Formats: sequence, structure tokens, C-alpha cells
Amino acid sequence: MAVKKTELYSALWAGCDELRGGMDASQYKDYVLTLLFLKYVSDKYAGDPNAMILVPAGASFGDLVKLKGDKEIGEKINKIIDKIAAENDLKGVIDIADFNDEDKLGKGKEMVDRLSRLVSIFEGIDLSANRAEGDDLLGDAYEYLMRNFATESGKSKGQFYTPAEVSRVLAKVVGITADTPQDATVYDPTCGSGSLLLKVADEAPNGLSILWAGNG
Repeated sequence: MAVKKTELYSALWAGCDELRGGMDASQYKDYVLTLLFLKYVSDKYAGDPNAMILVPAGASFGDLVKLKGDKEIGEKINKIIDKIAAENDLKGVIDIADFNDEDKLGKGKEMVDRLSRLVSIFEGIDLSANRAEGDDLLGDAYEYLMRNFATESGKSKGQFYTPAEVSRVLAKVVGITADTPQDATVYDPTCGSGSLLLKVADEAPNGLSILWAGNG
């Protein structure tokens, strides 16, 4: 059964709560979204040699669960993320967060306990079914987090990411429709979170190429 949005949102924000105190709210996303991604690809693709994202042996979310309570949990999480990033040409994309950063996560037992609790929160979520009630669960979760990160950072959501409503309007302005061919390209010269490009791509069901640039 697909996880309910409310359950996922509650779990994600509980994860953010674990990170409070050591970093700015705008940095929560680097940790929470990385674990959300790893949990999703593990639930969806682990063990599938033909999957869109390959999950190497020893680099699934289940391997993170085995690290709970390990005194080297931060360093070992980094190695797992590095492994899946290298396997899928995602270096510099999903390996931004340093799970062994003592300044952000605490030292010694404090870091071990914090990361163990964070992993436990995601452990209880089943993301094997990405869509629920006809909606894109992960996409909605991403927007939920961006909106709340903006609030926590004291910024408007427009400063932090492009709201979905604006993205859809811009897609229509530049002529992205259901008939847009697959070889069409859309480019954002000031890309931040990537939300604008992703929403514009959603307007072309046949797919199109998106180019990332800017400060993201």
C-alpha cells in the first residue's frame, strides 16, 4: 500500500527536527532529501539490474539501518552515499551533505544518536509505490520540504524556490505543451533548487531535455 502523504510529511519534518540546533534551516534539505532519495531508490530499485537507478551491493537504505548505533555511522553513511553517487554519475548531486560533520551533527555519541534516530524515521516509510491517489508523492514531498525550509529560514517561498503555480505559468509562456517533442530543451540560467525545471518538464508528458545552471 502506498504511504499516505500526511504520513510521509510527518516523517520528513520529524527528520528535520532531528537536525535542529546545529545548522541553518536552509541546510536541512541537504540531509533530509538525500535520505529520502536513498530510501526511495532502495525501496523501488534495489536488486533490479535494469533499474533507472542502480543500487550497488552494500549501498541500500537497509545498509544504513545496520549502522544505527555504530560509532562511525557518519563516515559510513558518507561512503554509502558516495558509492551510489559514483555508480549513477550523481557525484556532486546527492553527496553534498556531510553526514560526518561534527559542527552540524554533534560529536561522538551525540552524532551517533542523532543520525540513528534520523535513519529510524525514514526506515518506517515504504516508498515502493511512488504514486498515491494519482499524485506524485516524491514531487509533492519535495515541494512540502522546500516550502517549510523557506519558512524556517525566514524567507518567502519565492525567495527559496519557484512555487509550482509560477512554474506552470512560465511553462505556458515559453510554449511547453502536451505536444512538445522529446528533443526540445529548456534551460534555467539561474537554477537553484531545480523546482522550476522539474515542473516545466511535467508539462511535457512526452519528455524534454532540461539543462541546469546557475547557483544550484
